[in-house]
Amino acid sequence: MGDRYLIVSLDGGGIRGIVSSRLLERVEIARPGFLDRVDLFAGTSTGGIIALALAAGHSPGKMIELYRAHGRGVFAETRRRVSRSIDRLVRPRYDNEPLRRMLGELFGSMTLGDLPHKVLVSTFQLDAIVGATEDAGNETSRHSWKPKFFHNFAEDGSTDRDRLVVDVAMMTSAAPTFFPIYQGFVDGGVVAANPSVCAIAQALDPRTGGKDIEDLMLLSVGTGSHPKFLAIDNPNWGFAKWAPHLLPIMFEGGTGIADFQCRQLLGTRYLRIDASVPKRIGLDGVESIPLLGQAADAGNLDDVVRWLDPVFVS
Repeated sequence: MGDRYLIVSLDGGGIRGIVSSRLLERVEIARPGFLDRVDLFAGTSTGGIIALALAAGHSPGKMIELYRAHGRGVFAETRRRVSRSIDRLVRPRYDNEPLRRMLGELFGSMTLGDLPHKVLVSTFQLDAIVGATEDAGNETSRHSWKPKFFHNFAEDGSTDRDRLVVDVAMMTSAAPTFFPIYQGFVDGGVVAANPSVCAIAQALDPRTGGKDIEDLMLLSVGTGSHPKFLAIDNPNWGFAKWAPHLLPIMFEGGTGIADFQCRQLLGTRYLRIDASVPKRIGLDGVESIPLLGQAADAGNLDDVVRWLDPVFVS
Protein backbone atom coordinates (compact mmCIF):
# COMPACT_ATOMS: atom_id res chain seq x y z
CA MET A 1 0.00 0.00 0.00
CA GLY A 2 1.31 3.41 -0.95
CA ASP A 3 0.45 6.88 0.29
CA ARG A 4 -3.20 7.76 0.64
CA TYR A 5 -4.65 9.45 -2.42
CA LEU A 6 -7.47 11.74 -1.30
CA ILE A 7 -10.30 12.69 -3.64
CA VAL A 8 -13.01 15.25 -2.89
CA SER A 9 -16.05 14.94 -5.15
CA LEU A 10 -18.72 17.65 -5.35
CA ASP A 11 -22.29 17.17 -6.59
CA GLY A 12 -24.22 19.52 -8.82
CA GLY A 13 -27.10 21.60 -7.49
CA GLY A 14 -26.91 25.27 -8.48
CA ILE A 15 -27.26 27.69 -5.58
CA ARG A 16 -27.24 24.68 -3.24
CA GLY A 17 -23.48 24.64 -3.73
CA ILE A 18 -23.46 26.87 -0.68
CA VAL A 19 -24.15 23.70 1.33
CA SER A 20 -21.09 21.91 -0.11
CA SER A 21 -18.89 24.95 0.46
CA ARG A 22 -19.97 25.38 4.07
CA LEU A 23 -19.54 21.68 4.86
CA LEU A 24 -16.00 21.78 3.50
CA GLU A 25 -15.30 25.00 5.39
CA ARG A 26 -16.39 23.35 8.62
CA VAL A 27 -14.19 20.32 7.98
CA GLU A 28 -11.22 22.58 7.19
CA ILE A 29 -11.75 24.50 10.43
CA ALA A 30 -11.88 21.26 12.43
CA ARG A 31 -8.97 19.70 10.51
CA PRO A 32 -6.69 22.54 9.40
CA GLY A 33 -4.72 21.72 6.25
CA PHE A 34 -7.20 19.11 5.03
CA LEU A 35 -7.81 20.81 1.67
CA ASP A 36 -4.07 21.20 1.03
CA ARG A 37 -3.78 17.42 1.18
CA VAL A 38 -6.46 16.73 -1.44
CA ASP A 39 -4.92 15.06 -4.51
CA LEU A 40 -7.92 15.41 -6.83
CA PHE A 41 -10.96 17.68 -6.80
CA ALA A 42 -13.87 16.45 -8.93
CA GLY A 43 -17.11 18.28 -9.59
CA THR A 44 -20.22 18.64 -11.67
CA SER A 45 -22.12 21.86 -12.42
CA THR A 46 -21.97 24.06 -9.31
CA GLY A 47 -19.72 21.37 -7.84
CA GLY A 48 -17.49 21.73 -10.91
CA ILE A 49 -17.16 25.45 -10.23
CA ILE A 50 -16.29 24.75 -6.59
CA ALA A 51 -13.79 22.05 -7.59
CA LEU A 52 -12.07 24.45 -9.99
CA ALA A 53 -11.98 27.17 -7.34
CA LEU A 54 -10.49 24.87 -4.70
CA ALA A 55 -7.97 23.55 -7.23
CA ALA A 56 -7.00 27.18 -7.90
CA GLY A 57 -6.35 27.74 -4.19
CA HIS A 58 -9.53 29.59 -3.26
CA SER A 59 -11.16 28.76 0.07
CA PRO A 60 -14.66 27.38 0.66
CA GLY A 61 -15.38 30.64 2.46
CA LYS A 62 -14.64 32.52 -0.73
CA MET A 63 -17.23 30.43 -2.55
CA ILE A 64 -19.82 31.08 0.15
CA GLU A 65 -19.21 34.81 -0.28
CA LEU A 66 -19.71 34.50 -4.05
CA TYR A 67 -22.97 32.56 -3.71
CA ARG A 68 -24.33 35.16 -1.32
CA ALA A 69 -23.08 38.18 -3.24
CA HIS A 70 -23.86 37.04 -6.78
CA GLY A 71 -26.55 34.37 -6.49
CA ARG A 72 -29.46 36.73 -7.08
CA GLY A 73 -27.68 38.34 -10.01
CA VAL A 74 -26.83 35.05 -11.67
CA PHE A 75 -30.40 33.80 -11.30
CA ALA A 76 -32.09 37.05 -12.28
CA GLU A 77 -34.82 36.73 -14.90
CA THR A 78 -33.91 39.57 -17.22
CA ARG A 79 -36.45 38.88 -19.94
CA ARG A 80 -39.86 40.45 -19.52
CA ARG A 81 -42.05 39.56 -22.45
CA VAL A 82 -45.83 39.55 -22.87
CA SER A 83 -46.00 35.84 -22.16
CA ARG A 84 -43.17 34.61 -19.95
CA SER A 85 -44.60 31.08 -19.91
CA ILE A 86 -44.34 30.85 -23.70
CA ASP A 87 -40.89 32.45 -23.64
CA ARG A 88 -39.63 29.73 -21.28
CA LEU A 89 -40.69 27.07 -23.78
CA VAL A 90 -38.29 28.39 -26.42
CA ARG A 91 -35.51 30.14 -24.47
CA PRO A 92 -33.42 29.44 -21.37
CA ARG A 93 -34.68 31.04 -18.22
CA TYR A 94 -31.49 33.00 -17.43
CA ASP A 95 -28.80 34.87 -19.32
CA ASN A 96 -25.34 33.41 -18.63
CA GLU A 97 -23.42 36.70 -18.82
CA PRO A 98 -23.70 37.50 -15.06
CA LEU A 99 -22.28 34.06 -14.29
CA ARG A 100 -19.47 34.54 -16.79
CA ARG A 101 -18.56 37.91 -15.29
CA MET A 102 -18.41 36.40 -11.81
CA LEU A 103 -16.23 33.52 -13.00
CA GLY A 104 -13.98 35.93 -14.87
CA GLU A 105 -13.36 37.85 -11.65
CA LEU A 106 -12.62 34.60 -9.83
CA PHE A 107 -10.33 32.89 -12.36
CA GLY A 108 -9.12 35.59 -14.75
CA SER A 109 -7.16 34.08 -17.64
CA MET A 110 -6.09 30.91 -15.79
CA THR A 111 -6.01 27.67 -17.74
CA LEU A 112 -6.50 24.20 -16.33
CA GLY A 113 -2.76 23.73 -16.61
CA ASP A 114 -2.20 26.69 -14.29
CA LEU A 115 -4.10 25.08 -11.42
CA PRO A 116 -1.87 23.87 -8.58
CA HIS A 117 -4.19 20.94 -7.78
CA LYS A 118 -5.49 18.18 -10.01
CA VAL A 119 -9.11 18.56 -11.09
CA LEU A 120 -11.77 16.60 -13.01
CA VAL A 121 -14.91 18.36 -14.26
CA SER A 122 -17.83 16.69 -16.02
CA THR A 123 -19.69 18.16 -19.01
CA PHE A 124 -21.70 16.85 -21.96
CA GLN A 125 -20.65 17.66 -25.54
CA LEU A 126 -23.56 17.90 -27.97
CA ASP A 127 -21.57 17.40 -31.18
CA ALA A 128 -18.27 15.56 -31.01
CA ILE A 129 -16.02 13.59 -33.33
CA VAL A 130 -15.95 10.22 -31.62
CA GLY A 131 -13.64 8.33 -33.95
CA ALA A 132 -13.42 7.14 -37.51
CA THR A 133 -15.34 4.46 -39.36
CA GLU A 134 -14.34 2.75 -42.57
CA ASP A 135 -16.64 3.17 -45.54
CA ALA A 136 -15.55 1.31 -48.67
CA GLY A 137 -11.96 1.64 -47.56
CA ASN A 138 -12.21 5.35 -46.72
CA GLU A 139 -12.07 6.74 -43.20
CA THR A 140 -14.97 9.05 -42.42
CA SER A 141 -15.61 11.14 -39.34
CA ARG A 142 -18.47 10.15 -37.08
CA HIS A 143 -20.44 12.70 -35.08
CA SER A 144 -22.16 11.93 -31.79
CA TRP A 145 -22.90 13.56 -28.49
CA LYS A 146 -20.89 12.24 -25.55
CA PRO A 147 -19.82 12.91 -21.98
CA LYS A 148 -16.66 14.94 -21.64
CA PHE A 149 -14.48 15.06 -18.53
CA PHE A 150 -12.06 17.97 -18.50
CA HIS A 151 -8.91 17.49 -16.44
CA ASN A 152 -5.40 18.84 -16.01
CA PHE A 153 -3.44 15.57 -16.02
CA ALA A 154 -0.76 15.85 -18.68
CA GLU A 155 0.28 12.24 -19.01
CA ASP A 156 -2.39 11.08 -21.48
CA GLY A 157 -1.55 13.70 -24.10
CA SER A 158 -4.81 15.60 -23.56
CA THR A 159 -5.00 19.24 -24.62
CA ASP A 160 -7.40 20.05 -21.78
CA ARG A 161 -4.65 21.85 -19.88
CA ASP A 162 -4.85 24.70 -22.41
CA ARG A 163 -8.55 25.29 -21.72
CA LEU A 164 -9.54 28.46 -19.87
CA VAL A 165 -10.90 27.67 -16.42
CA VAL A 166 -13.73 30.14 -17.01
CA ASP A 167 -14.85 28.24 -20.11
CA VAL A 168 -14.80 24.86 -18.38
CA ALA A 169 -16.77 26.32 -15.47
CA MET A 170 -19.36 27.70 -17.90
CA MET A 171 -19.61 24.37 -19.73
CA THR A 172 -20.16 22.25 -16.64
CA SER A 173 -22.86 24.59 -15.31
CA ALA A 174 -24.87 25.19 -18.52
CA ALA A 175 -27.99 23.54 -17.12
CA PRO A 176 -30.56 22.83 -19.86
CA THR A 177 -33.60 25.18 -19.74
CA PHE A 178 -31.82 27.37 -17.17
CA PHE A 179 -28.78 28.62 -19.11
CA PRO A 180 -27.76 28.72 -22.79
CA ILE A 181 -25.60 26.01 -24.33
CA TYR A 182 -21.97 27.09 -23.96
CA GLN A 183 -19.50 26.40 -26.78
CA GLY A 184 -21.41 23.23 -27.67
CA PHE A 185 -21.46 21.87 -24.08
CA VAL A 186 -24.16 21.52 -21.43
CA ASP A 187 -24.26 20.80 -17.72
CA GLY A 188 -22.35 17.72 -16.59
CA GLY A 189 -25.30 16.77 -14.40
CA VAL A 190 -27.01 15.16 -17.38
CA VAL A 191 -24.46 12.32 -17.12
CA ALA A 192 -22.81 12.59 -13.70
CA ALA A 193 -24.65 14.67 -11.10
CA ASN A 194 -22.38 12.90 -8.60
CA PRO A 195 -18.95 12.49 -10.26
CA SER A 196 -17.43 10.27 -7.55
CA VAL A 197 -17.05 7.13 -9.66
CA CYS A 198 -15.65 9.21 -12.54
CA ALA A 199 -12.99 10.51 -10.16
CA ILE A 200 -12.10 6.97 -9.09
CA ALA A 201 -11.72 5.96 -12.73
CA GLN A 202 -9.44 8.94 -13.38
CA ALA A 203 -7.28 8.15 -10.37
CA LEU A 204 -6.92 4.51 -11.42
CA ASP A 205 -6.17 5.22 -15.08
CA PRO A 206 -2.48 4.31 -15.61
CA ARG A 207 -2.13 7.21 -18.06
CA THR A 208 -3.15 9.78 -15.45
CA GLY A 209 -3.49 8.97 -11.77
CA GLY A 210 -2.08 5.45 -11.98
CA LYS A 211 -3.07 4.71 -8.38
CA ASP A 212 -3.98 1.44 -6.71
CA ILE A 213 -7.57 1.26 -5.54
CA GLU A 214 -6.38 0.31 -2.04
CA ASP A 215 -4.75 3.74 -1.73
CA LEU A 216 -7.82 5.78 -2.63
CA MET A 217 -9.91 7.71 -0.11
CA LEU A 218 -12.94 9.57 -1.39
CA LEU A 219 -15.04 12.22 0.33
CA SER A 220 -18.28 12.84 -1.55
CA VAL A 221 -20.06 16.11 -0.75
CA GLY A 222 -23.74 16.71 -1.44
CA THR A 223 -25.71 19.92 -1.94
CA GLY A 224 -28.52 19.27 0.51
CA SER A 225 -31.10 16.48 0.48
CA HIS A 226 -34.84 16.49 0.98
CA PRO A 227 -36.81 13.20 0.98
CA LYS A 228 -39.15 12.91 -2.01
CA PHE A 229 -41.77 10.40 -3.07
CA LEU A 230 -44.65 9.97 -5.50
CA ALA A 231 -48.03 8.79 -4.25
CA ILE A 232 -49.43 6.65 -7.08
CA ASP A 233 -53.22 6.33 -7.20
CA ASN A 234 -53.32 5.32 -10.89
CA PRO A 235 -50.28 3.48 -12.32
CA ASN A 236 -51.17 4.18 -15.96
CA TRP A 237 -49.05 7.28 -16.41
CA GLY A 238 -48.27 8.80 -19.79
CA PHE A 239 -45.91 11.57 -20.84
CA ALA A 240 -47.89 14.43 -19.27
CA LYS A 241 -47.80 12.74 -15.85
CA TRP A 242 -44.17 11.66 -16.03
CA ALA A 243 -42.69 14.83 -17.59
CA PRO A 244 -42.32 16.89 -14.37
CA HIS A 245 -40.63 14.01 -12.54
CA LEU A 246 -38.31 12.32 -15.03
CA LEU A 247 -35.33 14.70 -14.82
CA PRO A 248 -35.30 14.87 -10.99
CA ILE A 249 -35.60 11.07 -10.80
CA MET A 250 -32.75 10.55 -13.27
CA PHE A 251 -30.44 13.12 -11.64
CA GLU A 252 -31.05 12.01 -8.06
CA GLY A 253 -31.16 8.34 -9.02
CA GLY A 254 -27.76 8.73 -10.67
CA THR A 255 -26.39 10.31 -7.50
CA GLY A 256 -27.61 7.33 -5.49
CA ILE A 257 -26.08 4.87 -7.95
CA ALA A 258 -22.67 6.56 -7.64
CA ASP A 259 -22.97 6.44 -3.85
CA PHE A 260 -23.70 2.68 -3.97
CA GLN A 261 -20.82 2.01 -6.37
CA CYS A 262 -18.34 3.95 -4.25
CA ARG A 263 -19.37 2.09 -1.09
CA GLN A 264 -18.88 -1.23 -2.86
CA LEU A 265 -15.53 -0.25 -4.37
CA LEU A 266 -13.90 1.53 -1.45
CA GLY A 267 -15.67 0.36 1.69
CA THR A 268 -14.61 2.39 4.71
CA ARG A 269 -12.27 4.47 2.56
CA TYR A 270 -15.37 6.19 1.18
CA LEU A 271 -17.50 8.72 3.04
CA ARG A 272 -20.42 10.85 1.90
CA ILE A 273 -21.53 13.96 3.73
CA ASP A 274 -24.62 16.03 3.09
CA ALA A 275 -27.08 18.28 4.87
CA SER A 276 -30.78 17.73 5.38
CA VAL A 277 -32.96 20.59 4.15
CA PRO A 278 -36.62 20.92 5.22
CA LYS A 279 -38.06 21.51 1.76
CA ARG A 280 -37.28 21.09 -1.91
CA ILE A 281 -34.95 23.85 -3.11
CA GLY A 282 -34.33 24.26 -6.82
CA LEU A 283 -30.94 25.05 -8.29
CA ASP A 284 -32.11 28.66 -8.66
CA GLY A 285 -33.65 28.90 -5.17
CA VAL A 286 -31.76 32.03 -4.12
CA GLU A 287 -34.49 32.99 -1.65
CA SER A 288 -33.40 29.95 0.41
CA ILE A 289 -29.73 30.94 0.81
CA PRO A 290 -30.11 31.56 4.59
CA LEU A 291 -31.90 28.23 4.99
CA LEU A 292 -29.14 26.40 3.10
CA GLY A 293 -26.50 27.93 5.35
CA GLN A 294 -28.41 26.86 8.46
CA ALA A 295 -28.78 23.32 7.13
CA ALA A 296 -25.04 23.05 6.44
CA ASP A 297 -24.28 24.13 10.02
CA ALA A 298 -26.70 21.71 11.67
CA GLY A 299 -24.95 18.33 11.56
CA ASN A 300 -22.03 16.95 13.56
CA LEU A 301 -18.89 16.35 11.49
CA ASP A 302 -16.77 14.52 14.08
CA ASP A 303 -16.97 11.31 12.03
CA VAL A 304 -15.52 13.14 9.03
CA VAL A 305 -12.61 14.47 11.06
CA ARG A 306 -11.81 10.99 12.37
CA TRP A 307 -12.16 9.48 8.89
CA LEU A 308 -9.43 11.84 7.66
CA ASP A 309 -6.86 10.58 10.18
CA PRO A 310 -5.02 8.28 7.70
CA VAL A 311 -4.37 11.25 5.40
CA PHE A 312 -2.45 13.02 8.17
CA VAL A 313 -0.31 10.02 9.13
CA SER A 314 3.23 10.87 8.07
